[in-house]
Parts: sequence; structure tokens; C-alpha cells
Amino acid sequence: MNLLIQDAGRYYREQFGEPDLIIRSPGRINLLGEHTDYNAGYVLPAAIDNAVYVSIGKRKDAKIALYSVDYQEHFEIEQSNLQKTQVHWANYVLSIVVTLQKAGYFFDGFNAVVRGDIPIGAGLSSSAAVECAVIFALNELFALGLDKMQMVQLAQQAENEFIGVKCGIMDQFASMFGKQDQVIQLDCRSLKHTYFKFQPEDHQLLLLNTQVKHSLADSEYNLRRLDCEAGVAHLSRIFPEIDHLRDATEEMIESELKGLSNDVYNHCLYAVQEIKRVKEACTDLMSENYIAFGKKMFETHKGLSEMYQVSCPELDFLVAFAAKHKDVLGARMMGGGFGGCTINLIRKDGISDFIDRASEAYLETFGILPGAYPVTISEGTSLVQAQF
Repeated sequence: MNLLIQDAGRYYREQFGEPDLIIRSPGRINLLGEHTDYNAGYVLPAAIDNAVYVSIGKRKDAKIALYSVDYQEHFEIEQSNLQKTQVHWANYVLSIVVTLQKAGYFFDGFNAVVRGDIPIGAGLSSSAAVECAVIFALNELFALGLDKMQMVQLAQQAENEFIGVKCGIMDQFASMFGKQDQVIQLDCRSLKHTYFKFQPEDHQLLLLNTQVKHSLADSEYNLRRLDCEAGVAHLSRIFPEIDHLRDATEEMIESELKGLSNDVYNHCLYAVQEIKRVKEACTDLMSENYIAFGKKMFETHKGLSEMYQVSCPELDFLVAFAAKHKDVLGARMMGGGFGGCTINLIRKDGISDFIDRASEAYLETFGILPGAYPVTISEGTSLVQAQF
């Protein structure tokens, strides 16, 4: 049995007795499709083997009692007094309870223990994993009758409204709907999704964490959205069928936006190109052409760095280093930008050499060591143990 599952059960027994259920919910990566979600485009995420485990059991009262193994911290609250607290990790559990109550779902109190191995702050959506694990657990424990799509949408609502992070739906969707050795092409407009096999025999995905997050990330993110909206507003006066950049072509951008500000032109052109790139990359996956897929990863990074302008020196350094390494097929920054991780598609037998060389060069340049996390594409949120 997985050590983390054992931990989740053991710590629950130490705190509360025998758990009714243990739920596993994974972190996520995104292989291509960055900053395309709010442009109604496509993304290409996958669930990973790093995950959150929630062991849970019913109480006879209305109280919620929680314990975090990672923070070694207890938390208790009455359901009649639910509000955001100073205990950061507990808020992700409470966000789900509050959101379910708003939607008309009520239940008795419960005990829960949270345990995980998703690196915090690495852009792997540990918060979405907790939210998905908790809503899945409560749905099972109290027979709420929710399907997976409803759980995803409620978990996103919890993050948006209770936590206050205006994320798209990709993180929760990938965590809930992930499949082993498959990536998900998610249409962010319709939420239709298609699975594509991702199983390169001799290669693996590796994350390198810059260990930095520059402070302008949030403000610049909002500016990119505004530039995309400005481009759509201009285009829609000429092409009424355009609601989002998803509906535009490169030719439209060239002919109608080139005379506007450089930022609006470049940001809109990148988004349109990236939406197209995700679709083309899925064709590569169908033919198992991982060389072509890797090239698109490098193209995405170039676009994010030079056109969308959301990279940073640390990310650019790691991608440039990867481009020179003989065993790397593709690399790019992953996530909103200005720090976080690069994702690399690399030959398995070259991983150790690459990590050593990249770490040495990064330390020499920036004075810190990058984190290195090989990841495997795994199943989404699921019940791993039941005790009745």
C-alpha cells in the first residue's frame, strides 16, 4: 500500500478512530495551452502522481474537526460559524463546505485528516487537489449525489468565492478527470474534453522549480487579460462573430490589431497561436511524434517569453539550458509566469545528468538550487479505501 495512504489512515486513527473513507486527489501539470483558458481556448493538462490524501469520518454533532499531517496542526469549528480563518490550509476544506451549503447541500459534522506530497508553491495546484479530495469525500460520505462535473464546478466556485482566487476551471478539472498515461484536451468554452495517450517509452516529464515567484505576477496577469479583452472588443466591431480570441485567426490579428499598441497586438497574437498549437500538438500525440510535440513546447516558451512577456530570467535560463542538452525534446515555463516551474520532456537515462548540470549552472548564476521533480501522469480523484 502507498505510504501516504497508510499515513492518512494512521494519523486519522491516532486523532479520531477508524476513518470511513480515504480519498486521493492529484496535483496537475499543463503540457501546452498557457493563458488560453480565459480566451475560451484549449489547454492540455494531466493529473500527476503527487497527490493529496484525505481520510474522513462522520461525527455525531455538527462540528468539523481537522488535522493537517504536513503542518502538524489541529483545527475545529462549528458548522453554524463557518468563515475564513487565519489557518490557511483549513480554509480549503471550509471553502468546500460553505460552497456546498450555498448550493443547498447540508450534512452532519465530520473529522478529516489531510496528508500530501505535492510541492507547495511549485504551480502544481495543491489547493485544487485539496478541494477536489474534500468534495469527493463529502459526496461519498454523505451520499450527496453529485457527478464529477458538478464537483469540479463547485470546487472552482469555492476557490473563486471563498478563497478569493479567480482561477479558471482547468486545475480542478484535471485533478478530478485525470487518467493514467493520458493528457486531456479541454475546451475551456464548452468543457468538452478528449483524452490523448501520452506514453513516450524512453522519455519522462521532469519539473524544475526556479524557487522564485516575482511580485508582479498577479498585476501582470490582470493586464494580459485586459489586453486580450481589448483586442476582442476591437475585432468584434469588424467581425461580429468573435466573442473571444478563440474565434480569431492570425490573419485577423495581423490585419486589424497591428496598428494598435504593441502589447495588445503581441498578446493577442500569442494567444491565437497557442490555441492553434494545442490542437496541432494533439495530432502529434495521435501519431506518437514526441519530437514534434517537444518542439511545440519550446515554441510555447518563446511565445510566452517574447510575445506574452510573462517569463523571467530564471525561467528563461532553465529553458535555454534545456535546449542545449542532448536528451531534452522540449521545455517551457509552466503556469501564470514570473517564476514557478519549467516542464521538460527528457530521455529517461539522461535525467540524472541533466539535473546535475542544470542545478550546477543555476546555482552559479542565481545562487540557489532549483527543485527537481520527475512526474508521472496518473489517475484523477478517486476512492482508495473504504471502511464500513
